[in-house]
Amino acid sequence: MAEVKIIYWSGTGNTAAMAQSVADGVAAAGAEAKIIPVENAGAADIADVKAFALGCPSMGAEQLEESSMEPFVEEILGSVSGKKILLFGSYGWGDGEWMRNWVEQMTGAGAEMIEAEGIIANEAPDADAQAACEAAGKALAANA
Repeated sequence: MAEVKIIYWSGTGNTAAMAQSVADGVAAAGAEAKIIPVENAGAADIADVKAFALGCPSMGAEQLEESSMEPFVEEILGSVSGKKILLFGSYGWGDGEWMRNWVEQMTGAGAEMIEAEGIIANEAPDADAQAACEAAGKALAANA
């Protein structure tokens, strides 16, 4: 059974809920989902995988969380080329600039996006965001 890793950071639980929806989609597609808080993740977690997900809400001036997620992303940038990646997260202000920047950063490093623009939810994920996360989880499983 293929395993899909879903690595995330969540401050209020909204991005954690999105991670669970991605995992539900992975499981529905017949693969095993492994949800990992970014504090417990390292570059070795994605070294030998073909597809994985990263989740982080917008922080401050529309940026990634600085103490855990941003250093993790910097650590893996050199090893994402050719991998299928889903980016997701929630926000409470702004227009999603942090996600556009994150997608650009990852595609610039050679990653292929499962969802071209990532998946974002304003505050708690609504039914549409949950459905998008589940669909993306199925796509991840198909690429694992």
